[in-house]
Amino acid sequence: MSFRIVLVGIVLVLAVLLLIDGIFTVDQRERALVLRFGAVTRADLDPGLHFKLPIAEEAKKFDGRILTLDSRPERYFTLEKKPLIVDSFVKFRVGDVERYYTASSGDENRARNLLSQRVNEGLRNQISRRDMHEVISGQRDQLMAELTQQLNTEMTEEMGVEVIDVRVKKIDLPPEVSSAVYDRMNSEREIEAQQHRATGRELELGIRADADRQVVVIEAEAYREAEQLRGDGDARAANVYASAYGADPEFYEFYRSINAYSNVFREKGDMLILDPNSEFFKYLKSGEGAR
Repeated sequence: MSFRIVLVGIVLVLAVLLLIDGIFTVDQRERALVLRFGAVTRADLDPGLHFKLPIAEEAKKFDGRILTLDSRPERYFTLEKKPLIVDSFVKFRVGDVERYYTASSGDENRARNLLSQRVNEGLRNQISRRDMHEVISGQRDQLMAELTQQLNTEMTEEMGVEVIDVRVKKIDLPPEVSSAVYDRMNSEREIEAQQHRATGRELELGIRADADRQVVVIEAEAYREAEQLRGDGDARAANVYASAYGADPEFYEFYRSINAYSNVFREKGDMLILDPNSEFFKYLKSGEGAR
């Protein structure tokens, strides 16, 4: 009785183990296929619960998310044979899971190595057809677009891998070339700076000369206008004096003599030697002056 119970227990355990082995799940982030004695029987399984034949079939799962391959910086030569150090990365994911397993046996490192080689070859071909300016800025986006399309076609047919994007992180000059290039750039910038300074000095001299000329012209015009106003004032004063003198010559002569006396005899210590019969003392001696 006990032997039969043990046997039944063993059978139940084996049945449970076989049932567990025959059930598997596929996550939404995974790609899966089923192998029967090493041959692919079902591929591109949908996410969810799935069944397989215990022992005879095996489920293989792969990462179905977008993966990143960060390539090592490599040296490439442009169309004019100038070296560049290019650091790039690739975004990819498993597209055809059956072809991916057949080509790489499910080894992700093998797929990465092959993809890295293809990226290296593609960059070498793309850069060798362009000069340095086009690689760095002029046609960089076009280069990346062409390379992405080319790699996607090749890797899809060869390994079932979909290449989503290829990007260049950094482009540098080799160390042995950088110093010479920087020195040349400094020399070119220094020459350009000297040209700008010379142009500035030339403009400065022109502005100063024009300002000095304007100062001379303004001063001359102001002096001319001042002299003209002064002449006009003197003429008007002479007219006023002439009119006043013409209206009463005797009073005008008397007024001028009084002003002369005030100016001459202003200081008590001054000494003036004149002829007593001089015309200067006319109004001091005459009856009109006394009055």
